[in-house]
Amino acid sequence: MGLVSVNDGMTSDNSIRSCLPDDDVAIVIPVFNDWEPVVRLLAEIDSSLGAAKLTGRVVVVDDGSDILESGQLGKRKFANLHGIEIIHLISNHGHQRAIAVGIVHLVRSGIGAKAVVVMDGDGEDRPDHIPRLLEELYRTNRSVMFARRTQRCEGPLFRLMYNVYRFVYWLLLGISVRWGNYSVVRASALPVLATSPDLWNHYAACVVRSRLRFGSIGLPRGIRYAGQSHMNYTSLVIHGLSSIAASSEVLGARLLMTLSGLLAFFSVAIVAEWIARLWTPFVIPNIAIAVSVTLAGLTVQGIAFTVLFTLIVLSRRTQTKIIPLRDAQAYVASVERIVPAGR
Repeated sequence: MGLVSVNDGMTSDNSIRSCLPDDDVAIVIPVFNDWEPVVRLLAEIDSSLGAAKLTGRVVVVDDGSDILESGQLGKRKFANLHGIEIIHLISNHGHQRAIAVGIVHLVRSGIGAKAVVVMDGDGEDRPDHIPRLLEELYRTNRSVMFARRTQRCEGPLFRLMYNVYRFVYWLLLGISVRWGNYSVVRASALPVLATSPDLWNHYAACVVRSRLRFGSIGLPRGIRYAGQSHMNYTSLVIHGLSSIAASSEVLGARLLMTLSGLLAFFSVAIVAEWIARLWTPFVIPNIAIAVSVTLAGLTVQGIAFTVLFTLIVLSRRTQTKIIPLRDAQAYVASVERIVPAGR
């Protein structure tokens, strides 16, 4: 079947990779039980790369699946994919951490490619868009290029919740987000991500926080090849909160500035109401002053809470954090290397 199992976690392959020419892309695909779509996805990736005269290698991160890969990957012939690796995690840790493990594996083993594609394994991230993403990455001289969704296939309630998340993210952090994981990263930028603690919780937020130059290109979302999505409403909420949590200190600073502005406004309003009441003929109702004083009091409480929140967040900078490049190996059970049929 052309499959080799390696049980030493993320053993470095630098000696192997140094003998091989760099591919155009290395592709990281997190998977949880979706092996049937992955087989079809790799076939379409192979075709898309061939049409664009590109070559690639694939790193599939098995996020603790309880369904085994059937062996079809080793039986398929690929003309433009030079190698396939399956990293088996010890247990399920979620989509974002699977991506982090895949990125770390590439950095530790030798990237062996000019750029790295991060994409889902269910077909919703269309393989034929990989050349477009690469072209835009190099044309705009960015470090990361995201696929910005111009068309989505989820139900109306899911889309509504996603738009609420986007609005809240913009309101709290001042950034408009219309992209997910599907992206292409220059190989030179990968170590920056691999050493960031934020990568362990949210890949896209890590890119934003790392201050790498990133952009996006509008591309429609594909249709899932088979099965049901593992992203439910609870997962969506957790995913959204994780992205906001990555910028906790920014959130605290913005809240503090906003609340301080509100306190100044209410204070001026209270003073103006008392001046108008004592030295002008205007009749200012007691209720108006009471409302202003109440709102000012609530704002002071909000400021006190925000200051405490921000100080706690900033104090955590001195605490030990998970560094993916250092710690991800502990989550890996084994690595399988598959030599495609005919090679």
